[in-house]
Amino acid sequence: MRVLVSGAAGFIPSHMCDRLVAEGHEVVGVDNFLTGSPENLESLRGHPRFRFVEHDVSEPLPDSVTAWRFDAVLHMASPASPKDYLENPIETLMVGSAGSRNLLEVARRDDARYLLTSTSECYGDPLVHPQVETYWGNVNPVGPRSCYDESKRFAEAITMAYHRKYGVRTSIARIFNTYGPRMQLNDGRVVPAFLDQALRGEPLTVFGDGSQTRSFCYVSDLVEGLYRLLHSDERYPVNLGNPIELTILEFAERIRRLTGANSTIVFHPLPEDDPKQRRPDISKAKRILGWTPKVSLEEGLTETVAYFRKVSAATR
Repeated sequence: MRVLVSGAAGFIPSHMCDRLVAEGHEVVGVDNFLTGSPENLESLRGHPRFRFVEHDVSEPLPDSVTAWRFDAVLHMASPASPKDYLENPIETLMVGSAGSRNLLEVARRDDARYLLTSTSECYGDPLVHPQVETYWGNVNPVGPRSCYDESKRFAEAITMAYHRKYGVRTSIARIFNTYGPRMQLNDGRVVPAFLDQALRGEPLTVFGDGSQTRSFCYVSDLVEGLYRLLHSDERYPVNLGNPIELTILEFAERIRRLTGANSTIVFHPLPEDDPKQRRPDISKAKRILGWTPKVSLEEGLTETVAYFRKVSAATR
């Protein structure tokens, strides 16, 4: 296939580009580097089946993209960490709205498969636990996080509208917390934040009392789920994440042990609308994709710690 990937220089999309090329597909990656990094695409530099176009997909797509015909379109562009989308709220809303429409039009034109990477943030601060795809969520539409939550909820809505009106072969992945190499040290999410602090010997910052929970999926497992979903006939949202749940305090202790850090733990006030619980019900992914995460937290964190040690050493 020839595949168009938006946000290609981002954390998860760059790994997806690697996978697509490894499977023999031709990839055209698009990114404006708002939060992505050229270094994430180093493994594909000069590859004959990978092309890159620097562009903001919220704007009309350039001829260098639309001149191609595509078999699949993956809309993976968006700031994804609270730090990034709170600094870029308008851009975040636009990539989920105008960006979604621009890419859906390409899929419609080419009769291509279309995959949207949505988010568990669509569930907001959930009142149902674990979260199932049929749960409509508990989202504050005017809170500080709404720029991300509502961007993705709109992206899901317009994706389904294109499927119903034009018959576009759509898929929607609701991604839960994912970690691994190529995350940015300063992106504000809990995994890089804890690792950065631990490797510097600084206190680990826990928001609230640390009793809020998260479920952490290693990036290679997530990419496997996305690849299977892309080739499926499922048109409604599918949760992709690791259902093993930890409190943030437990996770901080894991990081201290794995890094050997002597860091203390300090507590800061909980950010507004921060979810208290987050764990996916992946029954649907198991049933229709035959997918479950394989990489243990210990294995994944070991790989991630090694990556961040290397990054930290290079920046000193």
